[in-house]
Amino acid sequence: MRDTLRKAAAAAVAAAALAAGTVLAGAQAASAAPASPASPGEMTATCRTSGLRAELTSTDPEQVGMSHRGKLLRLTNTSDRTCALRGYPGLELEDTGHRPLGADTRWGSTYFAQDPGKQTLFLQPGQSAEADLVWAVADGTRVLHASYLEITPPASTDHLTVPFEERVTNGVLSVTAFAYRISVA
Repeated sequence: MRDTLRKAAAAAVAAAALAAGTVLAGAQAASAAPASPASPGEMTATCRTSGLRAELTSTDPEQVGMSHRGKLLRLTNTSDRTCALRGYPGLELEDTGHRPLGADTRWGSTYFAQDPGKQTLFLQPGQSAEADLVWAVADGTRVLHASYLEITPPASTDHLTVPFEERVTNGVLSVTAFAYRISVA
């Protein structure tokens, strides 16, 4: 009886392992992401601020229209290891003395781009992820004059700072989730 139970348990474990491997292999084959961990069992650490470089770049066509402006927010992996990034950045506007101005960040689609939604991105060394960042420049009840932008990567408590000499209506910043590439209209 014990031998029968052991054999049944061993068969169940083997079947579960085979099923997990099949599901994992199918998920990897279906993924169109340009980078992933080297092997299914490899653990990839979350991207750390110390291993990222942030920059704001213009798009072609430029994101200008109906009192809105936009740029791509790009994070590049500067470390020597693949790291994982998932979700939306935290954002804050700063004045010339690097004091916070009290921005209101809204996650989702922007005036110029559809939100790709949260997805886990595996950034190899030198690889980048981008999000669309948009703000209004119309007159409003509260217009913030920023000099810098704080960017807190997903799952991080530290931030990166980039120059951002912009006027932001009501202090509202709209930003998509990070993706390998963002298409703007």
